[in-house]
Amino acid sequence: MPKPSGFAYEAHPDGTVHITHQGRRATVLRGDRAARFLAEVTTDPQLVMARWTGNYRRGNERTARAHPRNRG
Repeated sequence: MPKPSGFAYEAHPDGTVHITHQGRRATVLRGDRAARFLAEVTTDPQLVMARWTGNYRRGNERTARAHPRNRG
């Protein structure tokens, strides 16, 4: 699975954090969640942002969608 890329974040003075993916807003964090994110983002920023936005589960979803069991 390729490493996540294309994420960026902006911390605002009011305590909110805006996370974007390829220029589009992915999520907004406020309060305690924003503080926890800012403490954690120093390790591996792209992976942390992918995990916080829920965009880290990419790999086999497209092939799994075509499986007969998942066609519904």
